Amino acid sequence: MDSSSCLGPKYQQGNRPKQGSDPWVRRGGASRFPRWVAPRRDGRVSFSPSGGTGPVMELFDAGVKGRGLRASRELSAGEVLLAEPGYAAVVYSSLASQVCHSCFRRQANLHRCAQCRFAHYCNRTCQTAGWDEHKQECAAIRKLGAAPNENVRLAGRLLWRRNRDQGLASDSQLLAVDQLQDHLKDLPEDQLKRLQADVQSFLRFWSCGTKQHPADFISHVFGLIKSNGLTLPDQRGLQTVGLGLFPNLSLVNHDCWPNCTATLNHGNQSAVNSTLHSPLRMELRALGRICQGEELTISYVDVLNLSADRQKQLKERFHFDCSCDHCSRHVGDDLMAAAAEAKPSADAVKEVSAFSKETLEKVEKARGDGDHSQVLKLCQECLEKQQDVLGDTHLYKLKVLSVLAEVLTHHRKFSEAAGYARKMVEGYTKLYHPNSAQLGLALMRSGVTHWHAGQVEVSHKMICEAYRIMMVTHGPNHSITKDLESIRSQTEEELKALKENVLDMKNLPVTSSSSAEENAKDFLRQQ
Repeated sequence: MDSSSCLGPKYQQGNRPKQGSDPWVRRGGASRFPRWVAPRRDGRVSFSPSGGTGPVMELFDAGVKGRGLRASRELSAGEVLLAEPGYAAVVYSSLASQVCHSCFRRQANLHRCAQCRFAHYCNRTCQTAGWDEHKQECAAIRKLGAAPNENVRLAGRLLWRRNRDQGLASDSQLLAVDQLQDHLKDLPEDQLKRLQADVQSFLRFWSCGTKQHPADFISHVFGLIKSNGLTLPDQRGLQTVGLGLFPNLSLVNHDCWPNCTATLNHGNQSAVNSTLHSPLRMELRALGRICQGEELTISYVDVLNLSADRQKQLKERFHFDCSCDHCSRHVGDDLMAAAAEAKPSADAVKEVSAFSKETLEKVEKARGDGDHSQVLKLCQECLEKQQDVLGDTHLYKLKVLSVLAEVLTHHRKFSEAAGYARKMVEGYTKLYHPNSAQLGLALMRSGVTHWHAGQVEVSHKMICEAYRIMMVTHGPNHSITKDLESIRSQTEEELKALKENVLDMKNLPVTSSSSAEENAKDFLRQQ
């Protein structure tokens, strides 16, 4: 995300960030998050997890990509390399009343801030934990009379945090937030106009006493938010609910087949003892074995796109030309554009692909309108047209299967949904990294659908594989992993009961043409 020189001015000058300014260090105890380690004689800066055996990564010059992070020792799958509390984060305005503004969990019956009547929280504990970030925002919203959009609120939180920290990086930061790239010179005219509109809205919103900033600096802030802001998912990983800035994570460069993944940990505010609370943070985890000296990478976009489309997205969103191995060799493009085994003509594939693209656009509009019946109709028509023309790993076919599985599950037609979900997972397995979080989430959803359909054996196998992946990408304490562990235990018990019933029924006289196994499955399905 960052493309400037290897070391920022403050590191080139050998100045260490201000000591004792890390707000996440509790009194009477050390920080539980990675600590910054002073520059070495060769100028490199390393980062070490608290209580670890030594630095796990270091800042280095990544050539044309600018600054980057690389492993300073051998790393193993699932290892946490970085746990960075959000520098500033906000909930999307459209979800302001559905998501906690402190822990970013989505749930019902949230408590509203009595002063601004905009921010919502799980409970008083979350409200207290988020008060430092919300206090000045609260006053600004009351003064303005309404809350501005999420970009303006994030810029406000960023500058209030910057003022509190006096513009210096804390002990846990590898660089100050000001050093992130804004890429203003790369923005097209229409995006620059929208950015300037946000700047004007911000100037009306800003209420920080006499501390004012020039318009150019505010434009820089909005530019770095646009280039470095990360979307934040809810606790189930089902929907993006907010936007945040994580300066250290912004140093991790992109690769379409990455060796790391970034996962949001919503923290823990439920412990009775407040010293045991942990804040919202982004965790960088290794997807597999990483050798010493190997660059750490994450994917900025979904790999489930053709290489040319990924390169276009990266150029428009992050302003660089991706030259990773997958893009250079067009890895996976043949599968994502594959024709069916019936070997249809190139013209037929082209025609159905164009039809599928147009249909998927209509599907997105119908989903936005909440018209599930129309979504179902469009997808079934499209899938019928794709039959014997597009391959099972074709990008458009997988997208249609995904939507079909989702909408049929919504209509509680689990058996039909399970069939589509299984085909989708089979395609995903051939395209995604074996430890990809996207594959893990797809396996989880498909496993639950099969479970509801009464297909316990298939469900248990999928849930176990999803659990294995999530242990790598999310760790044992994440809510998704805990959910999977609970479901895995239930499917295991049902599978055990199913086998016991089959054995019992084999000893009884068969009174119908159904097998004992089918009778047992019907019994469990009814239960």
